[in-house]
Amino acid sequence: MKKYLIAILFGLFTVSQASADVGVNVGISGSAGLFAASGSETSSGGETHKGNEHGAAGWYSVFIEKTIGDRLAIGVDYVPDALESETTESIRYDKTTADSASAVENKIQIDFQDLTTIYLSLNLTESIYAKVGYVQVDVITNETLGTGASYGNTDLDGQSIGFGTNMTMDNGVFIRAEANYMNFDSSAGVSDSTTGADQTITLTNLDGVTGSLKIGKSF
Repeated sequence: MKKYLIAILFGLFTVSQASADVGVNVGISGSAGLFAASGSETSSGGETHKGNEHGAAGWYSVFIEKTIGDRLAIGVDYVPDALESETTESIRYDKTTADSASAVENKIQIDFQDLTTIYLSLNLTESIYAKVGYVQVDVITNETLGTGASYGNTDLDGQSIGFGTNMTMDNGVFIRAEANYMNFDSSAGVSDSTTGADQTITLTNLDGVTGSLKIGKSF
């Protein structure tokens, strides 16, 4: 779905270039954010482990917009590089008998790929704007689990809301400073295990705040 939406938007921009008044903005953005996540893991035996994590990330993206009149613009922002989490290591003790347990080491690292935001912005004044967006990202898990299991990849959908300030020069070059809040919907995945010890991991919350500095040109 994400690729189709991007194709439609780029097609709209291409058609618009045939007119004298193009009304297209293109640019690059540098962003940093703080994110928090919570989730749980449930084994086939009913044992549940819950956890919370938080961290910071920085990335760059490219964006293109089509203006609609004097106040509205629809656009797409795309992050070309993956956002890579740190590797988390843990040791769990699984019961082998009523009186003994074996140590199991787990390692997991996650890549967030193709982070894409399709958004609508509204100029509140000549320099202040608000925006809302639909966000999607592919979640690629890279894990080594002591049980021999592996988690499948998934994608997350979410929403964003933000405000920014814009300064446009006479030559069409503009600079923006922007703040956003992102919230992703919950997601569940089931591990694929040849040992029979299937586990389900559920992401119950993932949200964050971001700040961006953008530079671009209007055509």
